[in-house]
Amino acid sequence: MTHWTNKVVFLTGASSGIGKGLALEIGRQGAKLGLVARRAAELAELVQELETKGAQAIALPADVQDANALSEAADRLRSEFGPIDMLIANAGVGATSPSTSLQPDQVARVVNINLLGAANSVAAVLPEMVSRGSGHLVAISSLAAYRGLPKSAAYCGSKAGLSAFFESVRLDVRDKGVRVTIIHPGFIKTPLTAGREATMPFLLELDDAVKKIVGAIEKGKKSYSFPWQLAAVVRAGMIMPNFMYDWLAVRNSYRE
Repeated sequence: MTHWTNKVVFLTGASSGIGKGLALEIGRQGAKLGLVARRAAELAELVQELETKGAQAIALPADVQDANALSEAADRLRSEFGPIDMLIANAGVGATSPSTSLQPDQVARVVNINLLGAANSVAAVLPEMVSRGSGHLVAISSLAAYRGLPKSAAYCGSKAGLSAFFESVRLDVRDKGVRVTIIHPGFIKTPLTAGREATMPFLLELDDAVKKIVGAIEKGKKSYSFPWQLAAVVRAGMIMPNFMYDWLAVRNSYRE
């Protein structure tokens, strides 16, 4: 028996990167998984891989931008495995673009997936959790949520909104039996960071990052930022005078 044995988990952005890594790890530990992503073929392959390892999972192809599709996916998961114990809102995209050449449609896509997609996910699972008096909401945010970074207006804005959104939810459900955990990772080797020429500080292997995330969820942390070295730098940036922060930030862009 583990923390995850028979836990029914609704996991978005499951077809690659952190989402796929989490699926493989918590599936191995006994979770029953509802895997959400737009790419049906990749989800089917992941389900097959999990089943060969003895895990239970179903593919739920859906776009997190579609609230109705997410609600239907959550209903299907309940009909298959029972009440949903946990949401891991992981679906996310990045965009590298200077604000001097702002593309509103690109900004809208990032915000719609990273923030509104997570809100749609919460709406699909939270009412039942509240009525049952039990559940756990997990948001995969980013250290980029804390302060703006060069060429990252859409991404930083979406992640800052995501963290604030889940913090507000945490306050609303504090006496409802529902826990909320906000994860703020640094740089991790995933498709989102692949191909960058800039050297990313304290870059983590995916497996190491997944273990840290899983550990924070198991402990029920309200917020968890890692790696600690980069998190310390980011926290220092939060109290720096703006002129000092601006000088440092423009000399350390990792979005190339």
